[in-house]
Amino acid sequence: MVRVRFAPSPTGYVHIGSLRTALYNFLYAKKMNGSYVLRIEDTDQTRYVEGSIENLINCLVKTGIVHEEGPFIKGNDIEEIGSFGPYTQSKRLNIYNEYIEKLIEKDWAYTCFCSQDRLAEVRDQQKAKGETPKYDGKCRQLSKTEVEEKIKSGDPYVIRLKLPVDTIISFEDMVRGSIVFNTNDLDDQVLIKTDGFPTYHFAVVVDDHLMGITHIIRGEEWLPSTPKHVALYKAFKWEEPKYVHLPNILNDDKKKLSKRQGDVAVEDFLKKGYLPEALINYIALLGWSPDSEEEVFTMEELIQKFDLTRINKSGAVFDRNKLNWMNSIYIKSMENKKLVELITPYLLDTDIILETDFQEKPDYIQMIVETFKEKLNSLSDIVPLVNDLFKEEINFDDEMKEILKGESVPELVKVLTSEIERLDTVTPENIKKIFKIIQKEHGIKGKNLYMPVRVITTGETHGSDLMMIMSILGKEILLKRINSLILN
Repeated sequence: MVRVRFAPSPTGYVHIGSLRTALYNFLYAKKMNGSYVLRIEDTDQTRYVEGSIENLINCLVKTGIVHEEGPFIKGNDIEEIGSFGPYTQSKRLNIYNEYIEKLIEKDWAYTCFCSQDRLAEVRDQQKAKGETPKYDGKCRQLSKTEVEEKIKSGDPYVIRLKLPVDTIISFEDMVRGSIVFNTNDLDDQVLIKTDGFPTYHFAVVVDDHLMGITHIIRGEEWLPSTPKHVALYKAFKWEEPKYVHLPNILNDDKKKLSKRQGDVAVEDFLKKGYLPEALINYIALLGWSPDSEEEVFTMEELIQKFDLTRINKSGAVFDRNKLNWMNSIYIKSMENKKLVELITPYLLDTDIILETDFQEKPDYIQMIVETFKEKLNSLSDIVPLVNDLFKEEINFDDEMKEILKGESVPELVKVLTSEIERLDTVTPENIKKIFKIIQKEHGIKGKNLYMPVRVITTGETHGSDLMMIMSILGKEILLKRINSLILN
């Protein structure tokens, strides 16, 4: 059975690239009726960020990428579920100790006592000669007695992988095909650090094997490390999984997506009002293409269509304009009732909408959402739209001033004022009746009617449905703006 895993480090926010890796693992597992596992790789305790595991799980759940095995949030606690646990590496130290002893016995690992100062000096010398910096193997030939004496005397040490000399290591990548390395170009990777914790390179192999992982789907930055992992599989005589290295997600400058270029954290996009379904749909297409011209998919449709053979080799640019477009598609297709529910926190961020309005004026709230729905790229876009509509002062530009110089404008203003004053409440139906009166009884029609009214009441020449906008503004503000124009 297909078993895949997403294995992030708890070092802070969830990167967009990490979300895509999780998504591809999830999609493939579901497509193949397999299992999707979440594992926490926290062996580098210096990088651990408090609360990041909870944040990670919450982000994955919000976006619909829910694992079957691994840590789950239960109340205020984190509980691990599954038959292959623990799923947090810091809880598996006894397992790593057992397997590192086996490697040493097989002469595939050795103890290294070189100091950081010496390692830095070796690297500097190699760089000066134009060589690839790597460990020079000084401790490879230490006898068992020498090792025991140094450990007994308290010398700090690490345990390194003992790669065979001048040996070809090859593996098949499902995206890139056959990959070949010579061990002379590789480093004797540290497997166990001085603090007794395993490095990623050791723990990942042990865990993937013991958890029955069949396919490793991860970012291409891990490609140079894979031959070391392959060497460990060979050392243990374990069956290797299949490898799938995903292309990088790039900024506009074609460099790897980074925080320096703007928001890259999943939670930032969710806070701004990008819908989880739209975000998932968009990132699914960053590095993978379906066998059709379609671009909008539900999660179920993505599962049905997902195919590892259609993952691209080249990096995909994270186009925020394309994401905005896709998010707007999802917003426009959403039922107004559901949209009101989701957009409520953002409406409360405006200068206009109060919490009591949702109970006392639900139809008014729905009218606002319905009116601006077509203009939203994200839910947070409602805030500037509403605030701008209710701005205290309207400043007319040259184009607007020209419109207001129309010969029918004085009569239009007079009739508009009088008709609005008669209304108890302003509704789209009432405004429609007023426009019909102006057209029929005063002969003011088309652009001569709608353009001046829009400029006077909104300070814009274009915008959302005028009757809805005037209804949202209400009688008091409409008359105030018309009177302000007359006085000026």
